[in-house]
Amino acid sequence: MNLFRSEEHIRNWARFDPATAEGIIQLPALVKLFSGDFFQKRLSMEYVSRNQDYLGSFVAALIEIAKTRPFWGPGVN
Repeated sequence: MNLFRSEEHIRNWARFDPATAEGIIQLPALVKLFSGDFFQKRLSMEYVSRNQDYLGSFVAALIEIAKTRPFWGPGVN
């Protein structure tokens, strides 16, 4: 699987399952998710002690993605 292909390529993939279509995430959403302090500060000396501070922005980004893509919401396997 190539992570950075168009949605059209994903849908034409031989092993594509239409039931997982809501799981397709646009690149800007992934950038927002992984550009927060939760990931950017992993190598800092105070990361472990401040992890809870960083977690809030990560959870907020996940909630935003879940609002636009229900596949990523709680309780979905």
